[in-house]
Amino acid sequence: MSKDVIIELSQSPSEADLAVMSDGIKSFNQEHLPDAVVFEPDTRFAVFARNAAGEVVGGIRCNAYWNYCLLELVWISEEARGKQVGSQLIATVEDHCSALGFEYIRTETVSFQAKPFYEKLGYRVYGELADFPKGHTTYCLVKRL
Repeated sequence: MSKDVIIELSQSPSEADLAVMSDGIKSFNQEHLPDAVVFEPDTRFAVFARNAAGEVVGGIRCNAYWNYCLLELVWISEEARGKQVGSQLIATVEDHCSALGFEYIRTETVSFQAKPFYEKLGYRVYGELADFPKGHTTYCLVKRL
């Protein structure tokens, strides 16, 4: 280890320090990718399902960049499960991503969550993380739009 470098763990990193890292990886990526791809902004969005009272009963949080959309968080309340709400939310995300020119959607799900749901919608497993969380498996899934 270099004596000139100090390693620091931060549980509340500053925006300025995070920007230095982002700019650094963009600079590195520029050697391998066209500028239009390197400097493409993230497309963050969410899709919500609401009940008659206007309360959120489900939703999907997404981050899309390059040619992929990442489903970061998918949640359907107990009252909305089994009523095609999840399928409708996914369809809305897929339509939006297609309209924006994204080609793939990827996500992760844990063995006690929604793997069969995603597979029914055309997602395929491309990786597994055993014992994550302990006693379970995390599945990585992808779908070409």
